[in-house]
Parts: sequence; structure tokens; C-alpha cells
Amino acid sequence: MTGTLINAAAILVGSLIGLFLNKKLPKRFIQIVFQGIGLFTLFIGVYMAFKTSNLFYLVISIVVGGVLGEWMNLEKLINNFGEKIKEKFKSKNARFSDGLVTAFLLYCMGSITIVGAIEEGLGGKPDLLLAKAVLDGVSSIALSAALGIGVAFSIIPLLIYQGGLTLLAARFGDYFSEDIINELTAVGGLLLIGLGISILEIKPLKILNMIPSLIIIILLMYFFA
Repeated sequence: MTGTLINAAAILVGSLIGLFLNKKLPKRFIQIVFQGIGLFTLFIGVYMAFKTSNLFYLVISIVVGGVLGEWMNLEKLINNFGEKIKEKFKSKNARFSDGLVTAFLLYCMGSITIVGAIEEGLGGKPDLLLAKAVLDGVSSIALSAALGIGVAFSIIPLLIYQGGLTLLAARFGDYFSEDIINELTAVGGLLLIGLGISILEIKPLKILNMIPSLIIIILLMYFFA
């Protein structure tokens, strides 16, 4: 998982730089950075969502995945996880969990993550993940400047998700067709649209409870497409 490890290291370094800037910038600059991140998240989400070629499966996966996530109360579980890390490291950042969740979703929902992880898992060079490491490292500066140290801790779920995809691809790589990757990217795009709406404080959405939709779309595409 060389690409994923380098990716995590880049995010950590970028986050530390952003934390330094956070202490230097006035609050009004932090606020405008935060709003810019929200708009960018919306744009990326819309761009990714258009990769779908089957709107019916897209709707089914979001609805069923959302119901499953609500039943499991994933949002509460993940937020509790963030709060435990916050307490362990004695952080006083009020947006710790927001930073962790926002960064994780931004760094892990894109097609570069999926394709890059699968590519490395199949024995290829981690070129895509190395390019992603540069992009994530730079964006983590802005994110941590706006949201604080929680962004740095997003490397924990990133290692689990992105590294897990690499290991799965090493074993089941032949089952990841281009159609599955596109639909998985589209679902991730919808999640990012919801995240952008929440970041801009238009309306709070339970995005974390919709994460199971990423599994539902894979099952739909594999068994029925």
C-alpha cells in the first residue's frame, strides 16, 4: 500500500502547515476559506455524479444505503469515534469531528481514489495515488486552516478505506469493471453534494448515514447490471 501510505503522510504534513496558518489568520479569512471549500465540494460532487449511466440504481443505492445507515446510526458511531480521539489527544477544537469527517469524504469519494487503489492492488505502479497525494496534501492545508486538527486524523479512516480497496483489488480485482467504478464514483459524488450543502450551512444532512450506499451500488451493479 505504498501509494496510500504516501497519501496519508502528505495529508499529515499539509494539515500541520494548515494548523500553523490557522493560528495566524483572522477569523474572517478562515470563514471565507471554509465557504470556498463548501463551493468546491459541491462542484466536485456534481461533476462526479454525472458519471452515472443508471439513475435508477443511483437512487436505489442512496435510499437503501441511507436507511441501512440510519438503522445502524453510523453518524453517531463515527462522531463518537471522533470525540474519543479528541479526548485522548486533549484537543479543544470544537470542529474536530467536522474536520475528520469532511476531510475523509473529500479524500476518499473520488474516482482517483477508487481507480488508483485498484490499480496498485492489481500490481501496477501507484502513479494515480501519488498524484492524489500531492492534491490532498495541498488541500489539507486549506482544510486544516479552516477546520483544525481533525483533518490530520482523517488519515485513519483513509488508511482503512483506501488501503482496504487496494487489498480487495489484489484479491478480487477482476470483478471491478469500469461500469462499477463509474457508478461508485457517482454515488460518492452525491455524498459530496450533500456534504457541500452541510458545509455551507444550507441544511444539515446525515451524510455519514448514507455511506452504506457505496456498498449497495456495487452489489446492484454486480448482480443486476
